[in-house]
Amino acid sequence: MDRADDAVPIVELLDERRHLLDVAHGMLGSSSEAESVIDETYRRWYELPRPARAQIAAPRSWLAQVAGGICLARLSLPGPGKSDTRNHGETRAGAERPHGRRREAVGEFVRGALSSLSPAERAAFILNDVFGRAPGRAEGAGEQSERAAPADHVVRSLGARRPQRTAPHQHDTVARVFRQAWLTQDAALLTCLLAPDVAALFDGGGKVRALVTPVHGNQQVARSLLSLLPGSPRTSLDTRSVNGRTGLVATCDHQIAAVISLDIADHRITHVWATLNPDKLRPWNRPRTLPGLPKAGDDAAGHEQNEA
Repeated sequence: MDRADDAVPIVELLDERRHLLDVAHGMLGSSSEAESVIDETYRRWYELPRPARAQIAAPRSWLAQVAGGICLARLSLPGPGKSDTRNHGETRAGAERPHGRRREAVGEFVRGALSSLSPAERAAFILNDVFGRAPGRAEGAGEQSERAAPADHVVRSLGARRPQRTAPHQHDTVARVFRQAWLTQDAALLTCLLAPDVAALFDGGGKVRALVTPVHGNQQVARSLLSLLPGSPRTSLDTRSVNGRTGLVATCDHQIAAVISLDIADHRITHVWATLNPDKLRPWNRPRTLPGLPKAGDDAAGHEQNEA
């Protein structure tokens, strides 16, 4: 499991990705090719065993060397297919590995949630998750013609079994106090606002060096959040509507770098869902003045954003 102290500050995440994009674009001269190279670079990073990643003293330098190597390999390939450095089998395997890691992380999250349910509730959950139907439904009646991806299905199942949410005004109050505690780096207050068994899930999509596995416990989650946004003149943290409830939006250099959705029950935060995946944040970084673009309260992040 990732340690709470392993969370990388948002400023470092953005600077690192911009640096890698500059390296790739300078070598290939194409923005789309550069994005593809960086996706491949981070894929290779996450393919490393965790002990091997921990031994890399300068991850940014390691990533830059890998990105440069991928660019050189692509430049050396003749013909229109030079942008693909792997055969079909390798591409498929590479695509499945990040999904497998997310599935394992969400599986651990779900096991923690199941332990708090009664035997009857656990049975209902498992029947619904495995067979795609609630107990007592006629077999085959209304079954889905196509099952959702396992990680997506588990996230939705987990979200459906959250504790009963607080009233909107109570949620707003807790979220705003939580923001102030985070901004002032008040670890004690931040910890008090988190439920003892709180869980935090960081969705980096394999495209930034976010924590891969969920963080559990109020002290551990508080440390991971303080590490993620330790305070910098380049960053800001504001409240904004996320999935119809007050959430948090972290901005770095006038670019939205994280959207945080909160589950709150009994005046304590029970779940923190942080979206760091740059692809999922793209709608949030579009100009809001143009017609037809998503508003801050649209489901561009939060629980749905944590899907694989």
